[in-house]
Amino acid sequence: MNAQTMAKRAYAQTAQTTKTPRGIEYELIARITHRIKAAAEGGASAYPKLVEALSDNHRLWTTLAIDVADQENELPQELRAQIFYLAEFVQQHTNKVLMKKARLAPLLEINAAILRGLGGRRVTR
Repeated sequence: MNAQTMAKRAYAQTAQTTKTPRGIEYELIARITHRIKAAAEGGASAYPKLVEALSDNHRLWTTLAIDVADQENELPQELRAQIFYLAEFVQQHTNKVLMKKARLAPLLEINAAILRGLGGRRVTR
């Protein structure tokens, strides 16, 4: 192993430990959103991957709902209520998508909006 490789690994480890909770949330939502988009573009053969990605997205939003329902959560009450509402919508809409009774686009749009809010920049769909 050369010095450059060792330096990259050391930097990567440090970068992992200095991420903010907001940065971690951003990265997680971005990864899941990317997986959903990639599976959707993969056609019928990628349907199992789509189901898996949607399941992970569902779990993510369930976790967010639990977090904002906690009285100890420091976000403003109105924002907490909005996130909780979005979590309910995502859960219901995900079920409709899996039953092929709804489009995937609203789920991607919601995640993109959250990413914009977390990252303070525009996210393309």
